[in-house]
Amino acid sequence: MEKKIFTLEGMSCASCAQTIEKALKACDGVVEASVNFATKKATVTFDPSRTTEDAIIKAVNDVGYKAKLYEGSNEDHEEERLMLQANKKMFWAWCITAPVILLMLIEMFLGKTIPGYDIIVLVLSSTVLFGVGLDTFKSAAKSIVHGKTNMDVLIALGTGASYATGIATLFLEISNYAGVAAMIMAFHLTGRYIEAKAKGRASEAIKKLLELGAKTARVLVEGEEREIPIEDVVVDDIMIVKPGEKIPTDGVIIEGASAIDESMATGESIPVSKKIGDDVIGATINQQGLLKVRATKIGKDTFLSQIIKMVEECQGSKVPIQEFADKVTGIFVPTVLVIAVLTFLSWVLFPATLNIIASRAQNVIPWINIDHGIVTLALLSTISVLVIACPCALGLATPTALMVGTGVGAEHGILIRAGAAIQTLKDVHTIVFDKTGTITKGSPEVTDIITMSEIDQHELLRLAASVESGSEHPLAAAIVADAKNKGIKLSYPSQFEAIPGKGVSGVIEDTKISVGSRKLIKNTKADETMSLLEKDAKTAMLITVNNEIAGVIAVADTAKEESVNAIAELTKMGIATVMITGDNKSTAEAIAKKVGITRVLAEVLPDGKVAEIKTLQKEFGLVAMVGDGINDAPALKQANVGIALGTGTDIAMESSDVTLVSGNLMAVVQAIKLSKATFKKIRQNLFWAYGYNIAAIPLAILGLMHPVIAEIAMAGSSISVVFNANSLKTLNIDH
Repeated sequence: MEKKIFTLEGMSCASCAQTIEKALKACDGVVEASVNFATKKATVTFDPSRTTEDAIIKAVNDVGYKAKLYEGSNEDHEEERLMLQANKKMFWAWCITAPVILLMLIEMFLGKTIPGYDIIVLVLSSTVLFGVGLDTFKSAAKSIVHGKTNMDVLIALGTGASYATGIATLFLEISNYAGVAAMIMAFHLTGRYIEAKAKGRASEAIKKLLELGAKTARVLVEGEEREIPIEDVVVDDIMIVKPGEKIPTDGVIIEGASAIDESMATGESIPVSKKIGDDVIGATINQQGLLKVRATKIGKDTFLSQIIKMVEECQGSKVPIQEFADKVTGIFVPTVLVIAVLTFLSWVLFPATLNIIASRAQNVIPWINIDHGIVTLALLSTISVLVIACPCALGLATPTALMVGTGVGAEHGILIRAGAAIQTLKDVHTIVFDKTGTITKGSPEVTDIITMSEIDQHELLRLAASVESGSEHPLAAAIVADAKNKGIKLSYPSQFEAIPGKGVSGVIEDTKISVGSRKLIKNTKADETMSLLEKDAKTAMLITVNNEIAGVIAVADTAKEESVNAIAELTKMGIATVMITGDNKSTAEAIAKKVGITRVLAEVLPDGKVAEIKTLQKEFGLVAMVGDGINDAPALKQANVGIALGTGTDIAMESSDVTLVSGNLMAVVQAIKLSKATFKKIRQNLFWAYGYNIAAIPLAILGLMHPVIAEIAMAGSSISVVFNANSLKTLNIDH
């Protein structure tokens, strides 16, 4: 399967997004499609053997919209162009509408009508509607031609009906509401501009991330320093990075040492010490020494580009609660059209009943005038229904909050891959933590070497390290590192075998060596020694030489300093914590006790972690899993929310819903706080979007809404939803 993002043109409201989404889902080979009205993008997962990008674009074009493949965030300057265009339309709309308003006020308050009033108002209104507002009518016409309805259809019908009265006054005795049509369009275009500006603020996270990247790099070419554009850097280029400069792209230090400010990636303000051989992230800041860095990743492969991609993918995904809003949006405009027709008929057929309500409100609401003819009152009420109904607020309620929430998360080093995680994470009852590298530092050291044969400590360590050199396990790395630090020369193992969750074996110089737990080596001779070491939170490994016990090597992996605080915070929040590990029970319980975890699942083999997660889900309900290793990937997928540490493996991060760049477990607490705050905003937005329509449409039906006031209220509802989402930017998840 392939996942691609497409930019969309021609959408005016959430109904348009629904139309495009249905067209995409109907395409043969499309597995999943999500259209984000706020970002004007579609995220499509498809089978490339059954469909193509061109076929997907054609499906969008066939329903009256335009699509093209999204090439990356550098395209987002288009958003600024559209905002300037919206600003220009708003400006000219008001310039032309202002004289109309002046003429209407003179007539309303002074009772005077200048000669040619009807013609002047009609001409000016024509300019507003069919000049600066022409795109609204084009969109409406295109939608109707394709058998669909959208927000522009409602605006076009409402302004069109008002404008028609202006033409009718030339032949009939009827009030002229062409000026009202111009005002409605002016307010509509104003709302569009403010909405575009607010949506631009909501998507600032991507822009900020883009701005972080270096624009140039200083590279060594034939021994000379040359400054080149960042786009010209290639893998293996040697970059010179001076103190205070940004590291141009991802790389590894080959000369020098420094403290690197990685706050842009991790959210951590404390600089990280780096030396030769350490990896560095592009766009982080070299604070101290002069560095030579060999470029290892460029362009879309860099860490910063991957962050941007993850944020974009999340913003293109959907929160489950949005499904109901989508269903409502799908039938919203047709329903409003039916209500508008029924409103007109009700006023014509039952004028006396509706006039009773209007007459009582006449003394309170200044724009109500029951002296108008029944047709005029019916027309005004119908126009109000058309322009006040707003599916835009429904369409913006969820994605704008999601956009801002993911942006806040990215600033704190919390990368949310899927919108569904926002909704699920807040309701998680239990969080399962992997031990090694998650709760602990993941860089254990040898603490004890105990011999139980004629072999001395030096030789025991040499044999154990030689066979462990074939393993990538953190405990193996600790033994190998200890041997190398002591200057011991290692031999390469033959017939090497790794037994997951148990240990390793191999042949060193014609001697069979095994290193592992009790599960691998069945022997009671070392039980007492093993137990004492394990009670001290050390992982003890048995070493056999030709199947005879030779000794025990103990390795300790200390808990991260922040683990205790993170577990305590989660406990305060009422969330149960569990530790899962392949390590022995004694060592696991000792570590768990130190950090405050009461439930331990020890001696769990990699393939058993999924089963344990399933058991916990049956017992507690929603379960999150926090891990960092390759063997955690299946369990991260099984959990309701998989949380990977960015300090871990790429596979773990690919399998997760949330990635914590820093590896600091306090970020788990921050992620939950962010989830709760973001979802709270989503609920508030949906409440106001639904509440506004539920309250406003009946008022319009009863004739209590002037069309202009209705349009102001409609535009205000969309704007308020977006501004409410933007208030998430003030959220403090550090405390």
